[in-house]
Amino acid sequence: MSRRVVLVTGGAGFIGSNIAGRFAADPDVDVVVCDRLREADLGKWRNLAPHPIADFIAPEALQDWLAFRGQAVKLVVHMGAVSSTTEPDADKVIHSNFSLSRDLFRWCAENGRRFIYASSAATYGDGALGFDDDNGYAALSALRPLNVYGWSKALFDLFAVREAARQAAPPQWVGLKFFNVYGPNEEHKGPMRSVVSQIWPDVVAGRTVKLFRSHHPGYADGGQLRDFVYVRDVVDVVDWLARSERMSGIFNLGSGRARSFADLAGAVFAAAGRDPDIEYVDMPPALQGRYQYFTEARMDRLRAAGYTAAFTGLEKGIADYAARDLALRHPPLG
Repeated sequence: MSRRVVLVTGGAGFIGSNIAGRFAADPDVDVVVCDRLREADLGKWRNLAPHPIADFIAPEALQDWLAFRGQAVKLVVHMGAVSSTTEPDADKVIHSNFSLSRDLFRWCAENGRRFIYASSAATYGDGALGFDDDNGYAALSALRPLNVYGWSKALFDLFAVREAARQAAPPQWVGLKFFNVYGPNEEHKGPMRSVVSQIWPDVVAGRTVKLFRSHHPGYADGGQLRDFVYVRDVVDVVDWLARSERMSGIFNLGSGRARSFADLAGAVFAAAGRDPDIEYVDMPPALQGRYQYFTEARMDRLRAAGYTAAFTGLEKGIADYAARDLALRHPPLG
């Protein structure tokens, strides 16, 4: 049987490494990762260490690699991006998240390769227009993201939809609007990792956990709502799409259920065997005007496309994350 080659950009990062690990578990798949590992102490290399990776490419070498060896690639899973919502260098963000994505999309279209990429719920801005993954150009162009990261993702979604309308898209192209993803392999993200990962060391050390106070009259402290989705569910969806070769379009990828930060913190305390101990503090002034108080993915389009698997509940997901990863790095006291 001939081997399939799957190229995963950002494949040493959080979501990308989980996807790379799933594909690498198939002996008939060769996984090629494009990423930067940076400092060894950050630990991105550890995300790939358990998996048999067939090749590793620096981002600046990707176009040359594709020119010489890309004929073997069957699927590109494009997770590489500047993912910080507070990145101050707008040129850096737009070059990485739009220009490089555009070039890879066009390579896939010209060479008949399939393309799955990471969009983001940040495209929805403050949520005033809802969280409906309408693929219509008018609906997508009406969105008003709150930061340059969200704008860069929204701009690429518009590009993909326009290219598809011009019949200039890859044979399969899928954009996934990730909501708040949490799970193993996010430690290297530092302050951009999930709140689960951020508060676990305090919880197991017996310290009080600090969460942002609400600055919106409609939400109590800790009552800010997010759609938290376990990374294993994200990988399940990508795996399903990889086997659904004719499925194209932009889809929300969340759990479909908003939960509060107080709920999330309570689940982390429960996973560590502690009663909740939470203090609320003011969020930085620069963040107050750009803060999303509610996100909840409408999952109708993905369900209508045929995806039937259940999504992991918040408490179950955090308990699994703690047992598989967090407790191994930061064991509970006692």
